[in-house]
Amino acid sequence: MSFTLPKIYPITDTRISGISHSEQVRHLIAGGARIIQLREKHAAPLDWFVDAKNAAEVCRKKDVVLIVNDRSDVAMAIGADGVHLGQTDMPPVAARRLLGDDAVIGFSTHTLEQVREAIELPVDYIAFGPVFPTTTKIDPDAVVGLEMLAQVREIAGTIPLVAIGGITFENARSVLDAGADSLAMIGALLAQASQIEEQTKRFILF
Repeated sequence: MSFTLPKIYPITDTRISGISHSEQVRHLIAGGARIIQLREKHAAPLDWFVDAKNAAEVCRKKDVVLIVNDRSDVAMAIGADGVHLGQTDMPPVAARRLLGDDAVIGFSTHTLEQVREAIELPVDYIAFGPVFPTTTKIDPDAVVGLEMLAQVREIAGTIPLVAIGGITFENARSVLDAGADSLAMIGALLAQASQIEEQTKRFILF
């Protein structure tokens, strides 16, 4: 598929938002989101499959790109547009064979060496972080900072770069200035469920 990263890349989280993935998706889309990643680190796939399927249906109706975190099988089952893989997930080469040439495949990196390896893989974008301290992961990787993000921009060349980790309204501009094409966000958008739409609009318009 023809794929362009929007400036804001929301990632769902039921524990932070307190509402279902499909509800989060509706609010995020109402706020202007054009790509959304479903992220479920705690429930078994069977336990959140219906919610994920409902989220996918909402995205299809609104022509919003839907990515599933970690699980290529779930992405296939719900007809998502692609998958986002971590360093310990299915290798991107295998995911590409499984999902096909049109799928969007993203890949998380946390060191410069991982970035150098990632640019040789069949991925559509690279995520790098955490740029700042984050509370959305139980055991986060080491904070990389803006200077290293700028180095990643040089290494990645034309490959789209997503920055993630501790991004807020106050520091978002500095992350874009360091070279990120897109800002992945969880807590900044989802911390108050009633404000998801408003917060999404705020970030998209800044």
